[in-house]
Amino acid sequence: MAEWTRSATSLTRIFTLSSFPEAIAFVTRLGFYAESVNHHPDILISYTRVTVTWSTHDTGGITAKDEAGAKATDDLAGS
Repeated sequence: MAEWTRSATSLTRIFTLSSFPEAIAFVTRLGFYAESVNHHPDILISYTRVTVTWSTHDTGGITAKDEAGAKATDDLAGS
């Protein structure tokens, strides 16, 4: 998780994909994962860059769910 930026309340990483369709495909995979675990990140898409932020809003910080989500996000991005 070295590529993730940790703040007091969130984990954030910017992914750069090879094309806009690849970025959308990545976000789609991430969306299905998030729905399956009922824990959803904030996602910002900017052409080939996708910013993903995991935070457990109701606790106001980072939980094991966020760390698991970050790991799954890395796996889904192929990194």
